Amino acid sequence: MRMSQLYAPTLKEDPADAEIASHRLLLRAGMIRKTASGVYTFLPLGYRVLSKIEGIVREEMDATGAQEIMMPALQPAELWHESGRWDDYGPELMRLVDRHDHGFCLGPTHEELITALVRNELRSYKQLPCSLYQIQVKFRDEIRPRFGLLRSREFIMKDAYSFHADQASLQKTYDDMSVAYGNICERCGLEYRPVEADSGQIGGKVTTEFMALAEAGEAELVYCTCGYAANTEAGACLARPTCYEVPALEKISTPGVHTIEELAQFLDIPESSTVKALSGRGDDGVLTVMFVPGDHELNEIKAGRAVPGFALLTDEEMEAAGLHKGSMGPVGLPEGTRVVADASLQAVPQWVVGANEDGFHYVGARLGEDFKVDTWDDLCIVKPGDSCPDCGLPLEGARGIEVSQVFQLGDKYSVAMGATFADENGEEKPFIMGCYGVGVSRTLAAVVEQHNDEHGIMWPLSVAPAHVCVIPLTVGDELVQPAAERVARELAALGLEVVIDDRDERAGVKFADADLIGWPLQIVVGKRGLAEGNVEVKLRRTGEKKSVPLATLAEMMTFARRNAKKSKAGVGTFDMLFA
Repeated sequence: MRMSQLYAPTLKEDPADAEIASHRLLLRAGMIRKTASGVYTFLPLGYRVLSKIEGIVREEMDATGAQEIMMPALQPAELWHESGRWDDYGPELMRLVDRHDHGFCLGPTHEELITALVRNELRSYKQLPCSLYQIQVKFRDEIRPRFGLLRSREFIMKDAYSFHADQASLQKTYDDMSVAYGNICERCGLEYRPVEADSGQIGGKVTTEFMALAEAGEAELVYCTCGYAANTEAGACLARPTCYEVPALEKISTPGVHTIEELAQFLDIPESSTVKALSGRGDDGVLTVMFVPGDHELNEIKAGRAVPGFALLTDEEMEAAGLHKGSMGPVGLPEGTRVVADASLQAVPQWVVGANEDGFHYVGARLGEDFKVDTWDDLCIVKPGDSCPDCGLPLEGARGIEVSQVFQLGDKYSVAMGATFADENGEEKPFIMGCYGVGVSRTLAAVVEQHNDEHGIMWPLSVAPAHVCVIPLTVGDELVQPAAERVARELAALGLEVVIDDRDERAGVKFADADLIGWPLQIVVGKRGLAEGNVEVKLRRTGEKKSVPLATLAEMMTFARRNAKKSKAGVGTFDMLFA
């Protein structure tokens, strides 16, 4: 590749709407361009990176025995009605009607389509297990697209689906896919953690997310030195509430106190010694008040499991039900109210809670004497400092970017859509299914989030748009230009991907663009160095520079590449040059 011919329009200034490093740098380095809100064009360099990530994904998927297919992005609405997700998926589903008044959607995922495909083709247990995957554009009508490729309306995704006769077969494929997903993260140079997660709209009860650690990540996770890790929305919460003890139940005037923070300050006690109340109704319509430790938040996903269909009341609905916002408690609730509390509060004999009267709270409300709890459950969002459910040690926290996720779907789609096979006894059984997704374009952004500095991107060799950039300081010079061309040819002959910056630009411009784009190795060819028979080699990842004899450069590069095979991601490939 020649920079003079390459369509890579770099920018000197940060785009005004770019909030995070990956968004900013991918735009500045001439790798993507915004077409509309949440919609991007991949320019040549960005597309080269995307293609390399896709290549890694394909290799790992093929190694599991999965077979690649391509399904349409445009999906008939009737398939989504069969599964029951047409209404459940929500406004993020991009819906449209054709000229014949037939409903369609632009697929955010393909469970319905793949199930409809195989129900007419896989008819016998002898054809199972079967795994199929595709790499394709997906669509999601995000209410607020942001962070560039991390939350967009159109994105590249690999989705795989497996079909099984029994749970044991599904478990094996699920485990194999999990290993493959770890390999993909490592080969892309990502620091990651597999974490417990929630299945969301996809369904199933068993799922694991693969999180690339990054401060820009929208997901919060907790982890422990024992190896446990979970998304805070899905992880088991073992909160550590404390007890504020008083001799007897006491009703205290708390004028102007409406929040847990205000209550804790008013009583001069920690928030962990207070109890927070939230009201709602489930599918059965029963008025329900849920109680959690004051220093924690209610997890609405868990609340919906404890009370199916649970939805918080509006202020108007609370008033109509006889509840007092900011002063709710378990003592004196309206008759027939269902009381559900976080399991951690079972160990707290006295609660600091609202008195169900504006401007008043109780201290010393005794569990089992002053009030009763109908149901105990895990209701909280787990947070750092809570106990690890595996070993009991305090959990640590981090932020992450969800780059991939594996699911055990069970028979959710096969039963709903009548997808069955004949078992060894000739009996029709629903498929047991698995689903496995990799956000390919999101992985690209995650790599940049982890591999950048103040000058630009620092690509791992495995996904870099090219391995080496040769920079002649004087274009057209009778000594420098031929030497640079010879270096580029020799390195390309070794199997390296080489770009030569043959633009008629100042050296400072070339150096700045080389760092911004993130070529892993830069080889500078100048008159002064050539006079001594040397070129300057710079390792982008560390900034180290070294003068290398031109006559031995190819030999040194061969040695470096041979010893680099020990690194899956190729991150340290060129380090041998600086040993």
